[in-house]
Amino acid sequence: MSIRILLADDHTIVLQGLSRFLQTQDGLDIVGQARDGQTTVELARNLVPEVVVMDISMPGLNGIEATRLIHQENPNVKIIGLSMHSSKRFVREMHEVGASGYLLKDCDFDELIDAIRTVAAGGTYFDPRIADAV
Repeated sequence: MSIRILLADDHTIVLQGLSRFLQTQDGLDIVGQARDGQTTVELARNLVPEVVVMDISMPGLNGIEATRLIHQENPNVKIIGLSMHSSKRFVREMHEVGASGYLLKDCDFDELIDAIRTVAAGGTYFDPRIADAV
């Protein structure tokens, strides 16, 4: 059975790149894409993905607040922050509102796949460079 994934990023090229790459992987299914936090929350409610890959900086509702709302509505949806922000403050905030993982955008695709599979299985995955924040 495939892991259902929702992608959220305000940069179209990032969404398209992530989607195209992840769709080539066995056992991963992209069920939706959003370019802002409010749309991400609505799609998570309607599509019920297993994993949301969430950018932090998005227009309107940011990724931290979107994570908080999704986690409150359905704690079974696992969320991975994917951001250029390496500040421990962002990592801690994402963890505190319910994220199961956090990666920096300069990570390898293989690491993202590992993170998706890990959180879908009930674990946590934080980029080793920022893991001490949690």
